[in-house]
Amino acid sequence: MSKNEKIVVGISIGDLNGIGSEVVLKTFQDSRMLDFCTPVIFASVKLMSFFKKNYGLEMNLHGIDNVSGIVHKKINVLNVWKEPVDIDFGKEDPKIGAYAVKSLEAATRALKASQIDVLVTAPINKSNVQSDTFKFPGHTDYLAQELGGNSLMLMVTEGLKVGLLTDHVAVKDVPGTITRELVEKKINTIHKTLVEDFGIVKPKIAVLGINPHNGDNGVIGDEDDTVLKPALDNIRNNGKIVMGPYAADSFFGSGNYKHFDVVIASYHDQGLIPFKTLSFGKGVNYTAGLSKIRTSPDHGTAYDVAGKNMANADSFKEAVFAALHIYRKRRDYKAFSENPLKTNRKKLAPKKNS
Repeated sequence: MSKNEKIVVGISIGDLNGIGSEVVLKTFQDSRMLDFCTPVIFASVKLMSFFKKNYGLEMNLHGIDNVSGIVHKKINVLNVWKEPVDIDFGKEDPKIGAYAVKSLEAATRALKASQIDVLVTAPINKSNVQSDTFKFPGHTDYLAQELGGNSLMLMVTEGLKVGLLTDHVAVKDVPGTITRELVEKKINTIHKTLVEDFGIVKPKIAVLGINPHNGDNGVIGDEDDTVLKPALDNIRNNGKIVMGPYAADSFFGSGNYKHFDVVIASYHDQGLIPFKTLSFGKGVNYTAGLSKIRTSPDHGTAYDVAGKNMANADSFKEAVFAALHIYRKRRDYKAFSENPLKTNRKKLAPKKNS
């Protein structure tokens, strides 16, 4: 890809009864976004035109039936379906969930085939997407199966990155899920991501404990002593900068997180509650460790405000910019790694005598 070529951003539309369509259209209502990328919305141009009218947005949509019809400087809508869809804003509906899956599957196929460069996903309802053919707790698990790699949920905002050892796992199952092997696998994944996708040469990683106060020497659980600490010792012995485990209750309030490139939480709420408290509306969910790039906003379907023209598109816009940034960083890292001497030839060549 040349410097002047636009990065093609595929967008799965998410739950049609939620705010996904609103935040997607509001993001690209600003025509300057088309200077940075070429969007392709996987949905239906008729339906997106309905949403555009509902929100009173002035913008042109370019309907296409095949990715070969993508046009730069336009908001492309690839027709994944053409039949009419009944929209009932704020309602949880399995039929609507099926359309969210159709959009996601079509966008993922295009991503795997390199017909789009990155994928940004609008929010789904994890309940109404379930079916005999789609049995995943969320985007991350589905994309891990389709794209390959060691997936890890990484929440990103300016000055803070939070990764998870376990994501959509019931709290009661967390201690049994976290093993030494899992800890090493996840931290190695996040280290690789920080280097290749964010350009951090020597990442500093903090890890939060599993139990309150790291178990208080076994009084409140022994998993920190028997699982987490030995795993971290082994990772440190391999040359990575990994600190912890830290007691989670005071880690963010004290500002300690500011000293690290990433914080690894043991389970979903331990990491996402402080992350969203500090960054809500600006955060991005990045699925690290995959062969392709996927980001999403840090919020859900927001049924309570769906259809009311009240949704804030900032997080979705940040998800688009994050995908573009990571794509460029990963591309540059690959180019440098494949031939570092060629990349730096001018720097290495001796100056000629005048």
